[in-house]
Parts: sequence; structure tokens; C-alpha cells
Amino acid sequence: QVRLEESGGGLVQPGGSLRLSCTASGSSYSYNSLGWYRQAPGKERELVAVVTEGGAKHYGDSVKGRFTISRDGAQHIVHLQMNNMQPEDTAVYYCIATRPWAHTMPGYWGHGTQVTVSS
Repeated sequence: QVRLEESGGGLVQPGGSLRLSCTASGSSYSYNSLGWYRQAPGKERELVAVVTEGGAKHYGDSVKGRFTISRDGAQHIVHLQMNNMQPEDTAVYYCIATRPWAHTMPGYWGHGTQVTVSS
């Protein structure tokens, strides 16, 4: 079993930045990738970014070039640096971990943290 705890959400103005962090607890053998999905009102959940245990990174098309994911393997922590944020980035952001055999398909979910981009 893997437990995920998120921090860092909040309100930011368009063009601003936020940093999300997530700490995974449980055996590191229970998961491969750590990362983030998001869900905006009235929309389906979508991939934001994930990073595998080996360091490979996958980004959603809408955030490429603006968001950067990083992972501290020793600390079981993943960070999402979000720059040049736009109103369409407003969503609940969920930390995820994948099963050991998966790269992007979530196997575990955090409770979510609200991110709002508004002036």
C-alpha cells in the first residue's frame, strides 16, 4: 500500500508560479512512477506530469515548456514546478503513484490539492 500526501496548492495570478510537492510513504517496491494528474470542473482527469523511478519524464501537452517535474528518490518526494500559469490550469491536482509495472497509469491517488489561477 502507498500513501500520498500533497502540499503547495493555492491561488496564483496569471503568469505566476506555484510549486507542488508530494511525499510517498510505504515500500518503494510498491510503485514505479510518481507524478500528477489534474481535474478541472466539468472535465475528466488528465495527465500533468509523471517521472519514473529511472528518471524518465512524461508531460501532458498543455503543460510542456511551462511545468517541470522532479523527484528525490531517496526521500520519496516528487515536486511540480508550475510557471507561467494560466486560468485553464485551474483544477484539483492529484498526486499519483503507478504500480511497479506501469509508467503513467495511476495505481494510487492522493486526496488532491486545489490550484486556482485568477486575477
